[in-house]
Amino acid sequence: MRWIYSPVHAESVTTLARSVGTGPIVAELLIRNGLTESESAGRFLQPTLATLSDPFLLANLDAAVVRLLRAMEIKESVVILGDYDVDGVSSTTFLVSILRRLGLRPRYYVPRRLEEGYGLTRSAIDRTLEGGQPGLFIALDCGTNSTGEIAYLRSLGIDVIVVDHHRSKEPPLLDAVLVNPHVHEGVDDAAWRHLCTVGLVFKLVHGLLKRLRDAQHPVAFEIVLKEYLDLVALGTIADLVPLTGENRILARHGLRMLAEARRPGLQALMSVAALKPEQGLTPVDISFRLGPRINASGRLADAALSVDLLLSDDRVFCRQAAQQLDTLNRERQDIERDITEQAEQQVTDLYSDARGFVLFDESWHPGVVGIVAGRISRKYSRPAIVLGNEGEFAKGSGRGLVGVNLVEMLAACQECLESWGGHPMAVGVSMKKVRVEEFRAKFAAAIFAATGNGATEPGLNLSCWLEGTQVNETLLENLAQLHPFGQGNPEPVFGVRGLRLRQVDVFKEVNFRFACEDAKGRRISGVAWKLADRRPPIGEPLELAVQVSWNHFNGRRTLQLELLDWRAV
Repeated sequence: MRWIYSPVHAESVTTLARSVGTGPIVAELLIRNGLTESESAGRFLQPTLATLSDPFLLANLDAAVVRLLRAMEIKESVVILGDYDVDGVSSTTFLVSILRRLGLRPRYYVPRRLEEGYGLTRSAIDRTLEGGQPGLFIALDCGTNSTGEIAYLRSLGIDVIVVDHHRSKEPPLLDAVLVNPHVHEGVDDAAWRHLCTVGLVFKLVHGLLKRLRDAQHPVAFEIVLKEYLDLVALGTIADLVPLTGENRILARHGLRMLAEARRPGLQALMSVAALKPEQGLTPVDISFRLGPRINASGRLADAALSVDLLLSDDRVFCRQAAQQLDTLNRERQDIERDITEQAEQQVTDLYSDARGFVLFDESWHPGVVGIVAGRISRKYSRPAIVLGNEGEFAKGSGRGLVGVNLVEMLAACQECLESWGGHPMAVGVSMKKVRVEEFRAKFAAAIFAATGNGATEPGLNLSCWLEGTQVNETLLENLAQLHPFGQGNPEPVFGVRGLRLRQVDVFKEVNFRFACEDAKGRRISGVAWKLADRRPPIGEPLELAVQVSWNHFNGRRTLQLELLDWRAV
């Protein structure tokens, strides 16, 4: 694996560190993230809720607030339909909770993935209307590209609000109030540009409360918007949107609210996920513990269970629902493990030097292929589309890499697709099975056109070089200023010199734990995942590529390295 490192000008590091009051390592990481000015770097290090912008800067948000105020005034029947992933589930939970407190009784629905497909489909709409025709229909995390479906709702005399962050295939001509920052021009650099749907719902609720407080509405003064940031953090981190701008503010404060775990449903979910919120929560806890369990019901059953869980105050129900989600997640893991092995074999059989993959098998479950796509993309450092079987269609998901916009890739292939959508790092796609090979060829051509003749060997980007003696608790305390890490603010990978391994213990055949020493004889522990077949030599001078984190065990907190790669000096 190639190690990639571009030195940062030493004087720039010193100047920035002095101006924002931080150490040189954090300053170098800030500069590497494009934060070269003291003002922008200072805002990044201190992401306060007070700096959130006026919600009414979002196009059409004012119209959406006006329509909600009217619904409140006439006690109108409202239906909310949210997508079945974590963003859709958290968005639905958030808006339903707020509208209930404001006197409305909205009905909520989540599409049944295997029966109704993705997003705002006609079959999902028809099921929602079985409960009675509402005056207002709100689509969350879907709907931007649903021109025909929204026209159908409007033909029935139903008003529609769409709150969504997915890119449009063409300028949307919806007969609806559309709140989507990606379909309006002139806001590319806005701090709220890359909000996912639950972030947009936060903006919508913020605007609604501002208007209600202006009108001296008593309940509006009782609602503390900060208390809903746990839901915002869930959706924002799980949906792989950049953790910069207002996403960073919402995620950072939301993780703190999530650690307080006031909702019985989240308490129960954390319990089955073996999380200890008192130790603090990180994006990894959402991505690999909470998010998969919330997603499991939508992938294999009915995602409404996850909304029911997050809305409930019944602790008995919450324990039962969390256990059910945990069981579904284990089932999902088993299915996913088998498909991942088969997908890796397809990569070996079909691709020798490709820049991207399209993988498909008739036996694959379409509900878990998105997770498999993420695993394949990370393992091979390539964009990956993984498709499962759904009748005459091949349906699935894609996961991308920084620098390759999957939405643009699919736009170049759209003539052979039935439906598609998403954002640069994650997309959903559907096509007739007979067109899979055609799509594979067009996708390969689109990837090649985007990446040219660039090197295809996976690369590891180093954030900073350190001596072994610099890898200590103070480093971790300083790195806390940069949390949360995620898309747009990646967790730093350090190249470390001056460490020698003293002990290596393999576990579960493919992983190993290790102990190393710095030049002063200080001992540091670490772990390496799936690297047991290329263990470093003991006692020899090495260069290590690592990430650094706290390890909590038996009530103690110690520094731990995660080894990503190594090379001999």
